[in-house]
Amino acid sequence: MSPSITIRRQLPEDLPALRIIYLQTRQETFTWLNTSKFQLSDFDRDTEGEVIWVALQDGKAVGFLGCWEPENFIHHLYVLRKARKEGIGKALLSTCLKSLIGPVQLKCSKENHHAFQFYQHLGWQVIGENTNEEGAYYLMEFRTSNLLK
Repeated sequence: MSPSITIRRQLPEDLPALRIIYLQTRQETFTWLNTSKFQLSDFDRDTEGEVIWVALQDGKAVGFLGCWEPENFIHHLYVLRKARKEGIGKALLSTCLKSLIGPVQLKCSKENHHAFQFYQHLGWQVIGENTNEEGAYYLMEFRTSNLLK
């Protein structure tokens, strides 16, 4: 029997777990960066002002999505390694997309091949490419009109 997954908005008591998810997942994933500089407090700075959707598996936070709603921009999508391949990322995206109107965008690092394949599989399209302090990335877009009713 698969674990129960719930998606909801962040509550104040989620903060310690979300900080750990953000730090741990970035350290495991962004191997092309100097991960020794990552800190727990990065979550607070990097998600300030965003709407945070939290994925709970059997009542415990296992992932989150951060969205900058004024620009329909998904800034963060992180799922603990032990909870991957269980539909959590897809559920987080689906919940967020249902709350937005119009095209939604995100950046995906060119180094993050698994994430890129994941987004493409769900119907995200590359609309541009650029580089920032973390390296080269794809600018991707999803049209909410493509959501299955």
